[in-house]
Amino acid sequence: MGKRYKAAAQKVDKNKVYSWDEAIKLVKETSDVKFDASIEVHANLGIDPKKGEQQIRATVVLPHGTGKSKKLAAFVLTPEREKEAKEAGADLIYGEEDIKRIKDTSKIDFEIAVTTPDVMLKLASIAKILGPKGLMPNPKTETVGPNLKKMIEEIKRGKLTFKNDDTSNIHVSIGKASFSEAQLKENLAAYLEALKKAKPATAKGTYIKTLVLCSTMGPAIRIVE
Repeated sequence: MGKRYKAAAQKVDKNKVYSWDEAIKLVKETSDVKFDASIEVHANLGIDPKKGEQQIRATVVLPHGTGKSKKLAAFVLTPEREKEAKEAGADLIYGEEDIKRIKDTSKIDFEIAVTTPDVMLKLASIAKILGPKGLMPNPKTETVGPNLKKMIEEIKRGKLTFKNDDTSNIHVSIGKASFSEAQLKENLAAYLEALKKAKPATAKGTYIKTLVLCSTMGPAIRIVE
């Protein structure tokens, strides 16, 4: 454990559950790295990750974005859709030739993909390449739909998908250390509202067991719901 981390960790009371205002101020203070660290929220949930109906997969548009723009590819088949995707701000616009190239090379140069329902059949040929990387467009993550413009603009504005892991935890970034306290608070509020809405109907007992706020390489700060 480095000197920087130790010094930062000493500012945090491990036994205390902090208010949002206290925690956000503290998370910025304890971010002591030379780059603009991400501010992360880690939630431990009272769900059974082995039960399909208790799996959580949802989306939220953060009011101030995450501070990091994902490279977005739009898969389209017509010139009209290509124009729509370009105007909405897609980084890459792919057609049938590009789908074939991905199938042949398995090379991917994007972090998120969107498409319209009519293209999904074409994408089936590369599902085994995109799927394991979490890049296959999916109605559940609102990356497949008729309104291509809306999907692209929301993602570019700061929309993120979150899901639980095998240990009932969800990890998301709600911004950067350079964000103002107000921006981080508004992003945190939007995320937690979406997380609560995503509660499975069959989950019993306490839903959100613990919430932790931290910066990249910074100490954990427990916060209230």
